Amino acid sequence: MKQDIILAGVGGQGILSIATVIGSAALEQGLYIKQAEVHGMSQRGGDVQSHLRLSTSPIHSDLIPHGSADFIISLEPMEALRYLPFLSEDGWIITNTVPVRNIPNYPPIEDVLEELGKLPRLIALDVDAAARETGSARSANMVLLGASAGVMSILEPDKLRDGIVRIFSRKGDAVVAANIKAFDAGLQFSLKNK
Repeated sequence: MKQDIILAGVGGQGILSIATVIGSAALEQGLYIKQAEVHGMSQRGGDVQSHLRLSTSPIHSDLIPHGSADFIISLEPMEALRYLPFLSEDGWIITNTVPVRNIPNYPPIEDVLEELGKLPRLIALDVDAAARETGSARSANMVLLGASAGVMSILEPDKLRDGIVRIFSRKGDAVVAANIKAFDAGLQFSLKNK
């Protein structure tokens, strides 16, 4: 079994934290993992993306070919559209619905969401609002990770929760608890809306 994941967003949204949690969970579960990331513009609000390849057998390349990603997990809706050429025919898009207008000609969000809405396997939610509702606005990325866990078959939600604990424990129990609560909110949304 294998799953290829593209994580996308804008610098500062927490894409690399999601990648770290997924990587930790994959290793804990005994999976093979390869990762490639681009984050040179992250401090300027530019494109940040990461290729994650998880498998029960050895992986030879860290880059995901066009048309073979099982998931595009995006904290920014237009970034989800940017990586559509990588999505497989039966792949899932899991995305935030709130734009980061980091370019002057950002298209109307209604148009972006309409394009995303044409896809057969889509989970779209306002992760920022969901994170605020859990009491931690800074945990929007964990809401998105939880929403992804609802459709991801290679990683168990409990392993992802354990990964959150491992990655955030140095920041204290309150931060871990906030991130777990945000993850669970996203997971519940996904299970109800997939």
